[in-house]
Amino acid sequence: MLDRFLAQTAFESQEDFKRNFKIIVPENFNYGYDVVDAWAEKDPDKKALCWTNDRGEHIDFSFAEIKKYTDRTASYFQSLGIGRGDMVMLILKRRYEFWFSIVALHKLGAVVIPATHLLTKKDIVYRANAADIKMIVCAGEELILNHIKEALPDSPTVKKRVSVGPVVADGFDDFHRGIENAAPFVRPEHVNTNGDTSLMYFTSGTSGEPKMVIHDHLYPLGHITTGSFWHNLHGDSLHLTIADTGWGKAVWGKLYGQWIAGATVFVYDHEKFTPADMLRMIQDYRITSLCAPPTIFRFLIREDMSKYDLSSLKYCTIAGEALNPAVFDAFYRLTGIKLMEGFGQTETTLTVCTFPWTTPKPGSMGLPNPQYDVDLLRPDGTVAEDGEQGQIVVHVGENRPIGLFKEYYRDPERTRDAMHDGLYYTGDVAWRDEDGYYWFVGRADDVIKSSGYRIGPFEVESALMTHPAVVECAITGVPDEIRGQIVKATIVLSKEYADRAGDELVKEIQEHVKRVTAPYKYPRIVEFVSELPKTISGKIRRVEIRSKK
Repeated sequence: MLDRFLAQTAFESQEDFKRNFKIIVPENFNYGYDVVDAWAEKDPDKKALCWTNDRGEHIDFSFAEIKKYTDRTASYFQSLGIGRGDMVMLILKRRYEFWFSIVALHKLGAVVIPATHLLTKKDIVYRANAADIKMIVCAGEELILNHIKEALPDSPTVKKRVSVGPVVADGFDDFHRGIENAAPFVRPEHVNTNGDTSLMYFTSGTSGEPKMVIHDHLYPLGHITTGSFWHNLHGDSLHLTIADTGWGKAVWGKLYGQWIAGATVFVYDHEKFTPADMLRMIQDYRITSLCAPPTIFRFLIREDMSKYDLSSLKYCTIAGEALNPAVFDAFYRLTGIKLMEGFGQTETTLTVCTFPWTTPKPGSMGLPNPQYDVDLLRPDGTVAEDGEQGQIVVHVGENRPIGLFKEYYRDPERTRDAMHDGLYYTGDVAWRDEDGYYWFVGRADDVIKSSGYRIGPFEVESALMTHPAVVECAITGVPDEIRGQIVKATIVLSKEYADRAGDELVKEIQEHVKRVTAPYKYPRIVEFVSELPKTISGKIRRVEIRSKK
């Protein structure tokens, strides 16, 4: 399949890759037809998805079966009034119906909005109205169903709600009954153009509500480098990326580049991450390739890995936050496998990484992906020298990089702030060594990365401010050995609550945040202060808060 999209499919060095890597772009490319259905025609029995869960259920799907079920799903969604350009949110955790739904929506030319199951009513209302979401497809679990039902009165654009079970609540359509009774699928006459929007992610920033990042139909081709060259996948690979389908990492590691490479995607649908269970999955299913954030690897190396047969595991990649060299060294000592780091954003595909033909430097992100023309700029806009910190930027010329986002939806000002003068400003700071390797420093803003999640301070602060005890607050990240960072809240209390400052109030505030917004965002550290440090213009100085010991 790879040779349909690349002028050359094998590379021996970074220079060879830079010189000869070129993606062949079909006219009106559609991932559903040009990859999934093409595999179904070429090798129908080839295993596409190996799915299991923590209840012992296990199902394998061939490419022919994926085509069958995505066609049925597309026909069913058509019957619900979904077509080209319609916005559909998927809250499907790691259920195999996610793969049916996302590919089906691509086949219809609709816009897919993957979302985490941790969203509350407030989060769903914001997303539904910001994007004019027409349909929500969700896992049929009581908490998810209730949050959606609570959001509906304030979400007038949502016309259809679909549950994949096990519970199908009143007002929700039954996904499995729908696809069983679906009429034969007829491909729409006009599905998409390459520039049409196909995918949207809500991603957190440091101020305001989450940004809406939109990608076009060429975005999956941007992940050829992710699957074939960073993950180092081929037709015999069984690849596991540890990520919920609500996060961008899922399409990075559980769909696009993997199936273009012809690899089998392994999915372990679990409620709670347990290192021992994940090691058992690698052993029992003979996983060959693993990708996860550093937090996961920190948990894995704390286990007695000698108890597991991990001989099938040949290649491991790591992304989501900066890698501590100590984790690299420990994992290499225990497995003989070098962790190959990568860097990218919701707005991009893989931007900087360690490819198979390069030698990893523990703690370094690696070398720029030739798919992007990457540079480092000082604050004054001049190019940073080797050894000097600068913001990572991507040159955007007439030949726009495949995989770079189109814009921030309905936010031209934010788009102009990030993309101007022929450059995309990532907001991430790094430095480059004399060999061209990039080393991550941190965000130019204040986004917190905790256990692979990006948490915007404003979202947590907004939740805190709904508690009567809170007059003012600031959210910052605190380094944590296990999670990378944890959320800290610095709070000025109201007079009525001033004498209650203590452990009991801390717990009350933490529980309040869990109820108001997604639970993973709650502050694990709470500090009460008389006032917050501010600039002369009244802005909170988070840098001063972070510098306090």
